[in-house]
Amino acid sequence: MTDTLFTNVRVLDGTGTNPYTGSVLVQGNRIRQVGRSTAPISPSGATVIDGAGATLMPGMCEAHTHFSWNDAASLAGIQAMPLEEHVLWCAKVAKRYLEAGFTSCVGAACAKPRLDVVIRNAINAGQIPGPRYLAASQEITVLGALGDETLPHLPFPEFSFGVNINGPEEMRKAVRMFLKYGVDSVKLNLSGDNFTPQSPAETTWMADDEVAAAMREVKIRGKRGIAHARSSESVKQALRHGIDLIYHASFVDNEALDMLEAAKDRIFVAPGIAILYALLNESEAFGVTRDMAIELGYQIEWDAALESLSKMHKRGIRVLPGGDYGFAFTPHCQNARDLEFFVKYLGFTPMEAIRSTTLYGGQIMMRAHELGVVKEGFLADLMLVDGDPLANLAILRDPKRILAVMKDGVFAKAPAIASQRAWGRAA
Repeated sequence: MTDTLFTNVRVLDGTGTNPYTGSVLVQGNRIRQVGRSTAPISPSGATVIDGAGATLMPGMCEAHTHFSWNDAASLAGIQAMPLEEHVLWCAKVAKRYLEAGFTSCVGAACAKPRLDVVIRNAINAGQIPGPRYLAASQEITVLGALGDETLPHLPFPEFSFGVNINGPEEMRKAVRMFLKYGVDSVKLNLSGDNFTPQSPAETTWMADDEVAAAMREVKIRGKRGIAHARSSESVKQALRHGIDLIYHASFVDNEALDMLEAAKDRIFVAPGIAILYALLNESEAFGVTRDMAIELGYQIEWDAALESLSKMHKRGIRVLPGGDYGFAFTPHCQNARDLEFFVKYLGFTPMEAIRSTTLYGGQIMMRAHELGVVKEGFLADLMLVDGDPLANLAILRDPKRILAVMKDGVFAKAPAIASQRAWGRAA
């Protein structure tokens, strides 16, 4: 590990402060000095990267990650991949996320029991490249609800898409199993989903005593409860039981909004609106026409989600990008598209959108003291971007514009020295 000095860069530090021209010195795995152009940093033997005006910013965080979603168009298609191939798939996807600038990812459920844990452990051991990762369980559900997808024709039919429980005792057993495996978070499917018409998005399936049993086990082990919660009642249920991370939250009434605001220093919301947009507008090639999506209720959910999430943002609730990338119609590593949607549909400014994936990213990773900001003493998780993301957020999902990615002081995507003269061109 060598020291690296980024010079002549436009520092976008992730806090919401206006960018400035300066330099950043990385020593070991941490940022040791951040300087303005008026007071340049001495190289002192460091490798010098002349950014030529490119933007240096914190690595992004994907708050709703499914490495094991394998570009299928259905839940059954995801589950049909044999276990061995599925492990290799997850390893490949983890590397792609890191190279795309996502230096941190929060697991939001895996397709088979230990996939997330195995990938996280391999990343941490240096066996495979990948982001900092918080591993999730499979989705825990109840019979007839989202995740109740069994495929008896497979060689290993015990690998259902989700884990079905009935009552608090079965819930306790399932949660303890995943905690034994070593997950960082346990995922509960509290609401339905229009993806499964027998359990639509506005329905709520899990009983309070089942959720309470899960959260008791999670909390006494210092882990995190996360929830699929599209319906208003499921959002309130998640908040009542101390769940920290709520996925979707498409339908929220005023009571739910008040509860979210009261807990805004504790909870996070990662809505995943890209999949709603894709199903309505970009999925015909995969067998879902716009008329079909409307029939399934996606137009109603899209309209409700935009209203709900816009209100959350105005109330200061932390809404983060990410969600359900890895289906055929939401390809992996286009995740930064959420930032564009936040601006276009939810009332974010470009700076607020970037803050949601950097500053809030460090917070959702439970490392706010050392992640998500370009700041002295923080971990050197950085990306060098050709252009100005504040002027054009789309460049954050263009591999050609991601000039370099550094995680823990080491380049995951090294800068091409020969192309430095072209860096920093207009967005």
